[in-house]
Amino acid sequence: MMDDSPSTQAHPHIHTAPRTDVSQNQGKFRIHFNFPGRAVPDHDDHGYGPLATVVESFMDPDTLISMHPHRNEEIVSWVPAGVMRHDDRRGNDFVTDPEHLMVMNAGREFWHAERALADDPPLRMLQIFVRPHSLDLQPGIQHGRIDPVDEGEWRHLFGPEGSDAPFHVRNEVDFYDARLDEGSRVRLPTSPGRDTYFYVFEGTVEANDVRFDETESGLFVDGGDLAVTALTDAIVVAFVIDPEAPVTRQGTVGR
Repeated sequence: MMDDSPSTQAHPHIHTAPRTDVSQNQGKFRIHFNFPGRAVPDHDDHGYGPLATVVESFMDPDTLISMHPHRNEEIVSWVPAGVMRHDDRRGNDFVTDPEHLMVMNAGREFWHAERALADDPPLRMLQIFVRPHSLDLQPGIQHGRIDPVDEGEWRHLFGPEGSDAPFHVRNEVDFYDARLDEGSRVRLPTSPGRDTYFYVFEGTVEANDVRFDETESGLFVDGGDLAVTALTDAIVVAFVIDPEAPVTRQGTVGR
């Protein structure tokens, strides 16, 4: 929910939001929902175009999320530290960690389980829910190694089908991450006709004289350039979104 403090009001070309207060606590598995559409005053959708929600997920060691289905959503697992273990009814057994990314293109239905072993470290990750362009698409899963991140550079991790990203989702969203040293400065990724939503996973940054602390986010609209400066060492993710892309809103989580 938005508050009325100056730090969370719309800034020219950039809307800001604090960490969400929408959460679920399942004991050893806890999640916070971040809704990009709620950054925009009077916006009637909690999502923003095809980006439904960015979920900050915590999993303690020795935790099992038993087999369950997803439908009509694209789910990306981004793990900056630690490991997330996945298995599914197709016989896959994947470990997602800082060197690997997983994209579950759930389509009409995909069943999977998640777990952490007793000797795994506590996990904090992002699970990104993208609305597909059509209902009941062919289900599938992508998992693979990603290039090492270069300090101060955006790493392109997923995009629409046919993009130059190593993984794809079935709608008009591109995803980037960056690790910034204190004092470094980088321009947000942008594209003509698209808007950029960014989320501070770790640390503190500044954009257009607005401070963003850990778990705060911003939505950059109307085009142009926007630079982000790291006030501390920081990890930032960014989504370049076509807000007019056709979407479905019947996902299990990412409605």
